[in-house]
Amino acid sequence: MPARNTFLICTRDTDTNDEFTTEPGQTTFLKVPAGKTTYSRAESITAERWKKAVIAAADGEEDEITGSTGDIVFFVHGYNNAIPTVLWRTRTLQDTLAAQGWKGLVVGFDWPSDNSTLNYLEDRMDASSVSLRLVDNALQLLVDAQFPGEAGGPPCTINVHLLGHSTGAYVIMEAFAQAAKKGDFFKKNWRIGQVAFIGGDVSSRSLAAGSDWAAPMYGRIFRLTNYSNRLDKVLGVSNMKRLGTAPRAGRVGLPDSVPTKAVNVDCSDYFSGKNPAQSDFVGTFNHSWHIGDPVFALDLAMTLEGAIDRHAIPTRRRDGERLILVAGQSRPQFQDGWDEDRDVPQ
Repeated sequence: MPARNTFLICTRDTDTNDEFTTEPGQTTFLKVPAGKTTYSRAESITAERWKKAVIAAADGEEDEITGSTGDIVFFVHGYNNAIPTVLWRTRTLQDTLAAQGWKGLVVGFDWPSDNSTLNYLEDRMDASSVSLRLVDNALQLLVDAQFPGEAGGPPCTINVHLLGHSTGAYVIMEAFAQAAKKGDFFKKNWRIGQVAFIGGDVSSRSLAAGSDWAAPMYGRIFRLTNYSNRLDKVLGVSNMKRLGTAPRAGRVGLPDSVPTKAVNVDCSDYFSGKNPAQSDFVGTFNHSWHIGDPVFALDLAMTLEGAIDRHAIPTRRRDGERLILVAGQSRPQFQDGWDEDRDVPQ
């Protein structure tokens, strides 16, 4: 298979050389060739061309059971992400998911964050200020395609998903909260398929049933999967750069009371046996190990597909009410043939 382009939405400002900075700016739609390890405004295309190219890249054969013709997952990175890191993570997610049989497209949503942990609080404010861009510049384009109007051609039947790493979970939740304030947009009957958080830097209690902040998100999605790891030092209350904030969902998991559409997958046992020297990753290992990990990629691939119930995905072990990520598993042997349909017995 030939190397594919990488699609991103960038909300960073640019300097006099058209290089992206760490401050918020106008939205830029990017199509980055396979050989490049960074990007600038030179890779930008118009919003309309970008939308058509993204839908074409994600479009596939129609699923006769669901009617879907493909999948797009918007990857929202966390704080302390330089441009080469964003590009590497977007591409690595694409490659590892594809290696596990997922046929969709990963699109990066790049918001301004510095490459220094000392900028954590400023980055969080930047994340809040650009969260509406995830609605206006990412979801809006695809919602418009799903509801094109009488003169807009046939509706788009591509499933849209969201994956938030670290502060990216905050951006996603805030985006839904902002979308609820957009009357005409929120009145449309649009839905997001799967939302997944990895190393989610939001408080565990913010995802509880009855949370005002989480309500707009829960009202628009089919499933939330929170991947937690109690060995995530970056999210620990002892991290002084984080000012000892409340226990984070990416470390302690979901609270006891959550909507039925929310599920937690505890990765602690699996992570405890991982050797960084034998792993492909960028960033702090205990907080960023997911991207590049084949076991996580397989679990996420089956989560995004939605073909198997969350409690039956083979990369998970049940321990009472808990779901625990486990290694050494594969897809069901005959899954490729499960959609076969016959008119009469043979």
